[in-house]
Amino acid sequence: QVQLVESGGGLVQAGGSLRLSCAASGRTFSSYAMGWFRQAPGKEREFVAAIRWSGGSTDYADSVKGRFTISRDNAKNTVYLQMNSLKPEDTAVYYCAAGRVVYIRELYEYDYWGQGTQVTVSS
Repeated sequence: QVQLVESGGGLVQAGGSLRLSCAASGRTFSSYAMGWFRQAPGKEREFVAAIRWSGGSTDYADSVKGRFTISRDNAKNTVYLQMNSLKPEDTAVYYCAAGRVVYIRELYEYDYWGQGTQVTVSS
């Protein structure tokens, strides 16, 4: 069993930065791939970024590539999402997820989810 708790969301102006954190409990954290997804009002939850258990392989949605960076610290059981050059369209609830995934962009591959943290970008 893995429990995930996100933090770091908030209100920021367009062009600003935020760093989200996801703290995981459980001894097998390092064996899981970790992903960030987001859901804006009235829209489906969508893939943002993910990182394999080793940290050597990452993937990003085209909409955030070059602006967001995902990283993980297995010693601290934590995954991060550094978000730079934020845009109003990045406004959403951001969710952290964990799982032994094959298709790293697919929601159904992830077994564990956090409660989400709100990110609001004002124009």
